[in-house]
Amino acid sequence: MLAHLSHTRLLRYAGLFTWGVVGLPLLYSWMAPYLANATAEDLALRPMPWQGWVAYLAFGLSYGWITRGLGGRGRNGADYLLLVVLTLAALGVSYFTRTGLGSVLLMVAACVLPWLLPLPVGAAWLLIGQLAVAPVFIRWLDFPPLEALMQSMLYAGFSGFVFVVSLAALQQTQAREEQRRLNAELRATRALLADSARVNERTRISRELHDLLGHHLTALSLNLEVAGHLSEGRVREHVLQAHALARLLLTDVREAVSQLRDSGVIDLGAVLRPLAENVPSLAIDMDIEEPLTVDDPARAHVLLRCTQEAITNAVRHAGARHLWLVARREGERVILRVRDDGHGSDAVVPGNGLRGLEERLQQYGGTLAVDSQRGEGFQLTMALPVAANAGIRLHGESDA
Repeated sequence: MLAHLSHTRLLRYAGLFTWGVVGLPLLYSWMAPYLANATAEDLALRPMPWQGWVAYLAFGLSYGWITRGLGGRGRNGADYLLLVVLTLAALGVSYFTRTGLGSVLLMVAACVLPWLLPLPVGAAWLLIGQLAVAPVFIRWLDFPPLEALMQSMLYAGFSGFVFVVSLAALQQTQAREEQRRLNAELRATRALLADSARVNERTRISRELHDLLGHHLTALSLNLEVAGHLSEGRVREHVLQAHALARLLLTDVREAVSQLRDSGVIDLGAVLRPLAENVPSLAIDMDIEEPLTVDDPARAHVLLRCTQEAITNAVRHAGARHLWLVARREGERVILRVRDDGHGSDAVVPGNGLRGLEERLQQYGGTLAVDSQRGEGFQLTMALPVAANAGIRLHGESDA
């Protein structure tokens, strides 16, 4: 029944359910005086319910928004602001209603901490939040200070359990994303290997045709030409006819070799498109020229790795939601432009990924250009020279 729901959605719905259940005691505390026919003086002394309701609703809205795409998008400043609102709203519920219900809501808030904060910071945030409810236990619930502290620590223990469960969900999401990325890379690499094997086999066959048949046919044509000069009469006619057939056969072999060489190319679009499949945190739009072919498997492999690195950077570092990839053939170069809508940076400091990408391109005479501004995303422009397809001229063609 719940198989179609991811663990992140289950966490979200469980938190919203708990938030909804916490509203029942709030509703009861608001209506109880009226149900008990309390006097106007008693109603005036009770806590102001509307402030508690505002804090309660603020918590629910903040939690619903901050968990709308848990694990499927990058972090941003709004998420951290919502986390502060979430924590303050939970504390507000306790202080305005003079109950410990805020501690329950802080347990709900604990499930988002691993997704936004480093482990030590998240654990400290959890503990401080629960300890902040202790004054409520002392002032309005008449707990001795030590018992109030123990009560807060008890809720902190429950929150720690929620925190660890959410951390396990985060690790599972990261493992699933890594598996998806590796599967996409495997499919792309498998397509490249299949094309490389096909290209290599065609190249081998064309070389065999060139080295064996071409050489022998050229020798045969030369001998028939000599025989034609030495023969006379009907014999000369037959020799000249055999010479013409040998030249025709040599031409057919040359054309066959050229076709094998020309058709032995790698379809770059078929290699790159698997990388865009099933990326949960990034919408990828690929605009690849058709046909876009490369006749060198090593250069195709460089373009594949460059695309992989660009997508990885957009997911892990740029905080992007969309990525656009454009691939074109311009003269003897393949131009690959990758742009995202991440947060960008005014000063780009190349890391290991960018440096490795640039080194790959430079090894084959390519170039890398980086363009980024804060708030305007990140763009990579890669240019790689590609050897033009050419047929093999058979030795002795001019002589034939």
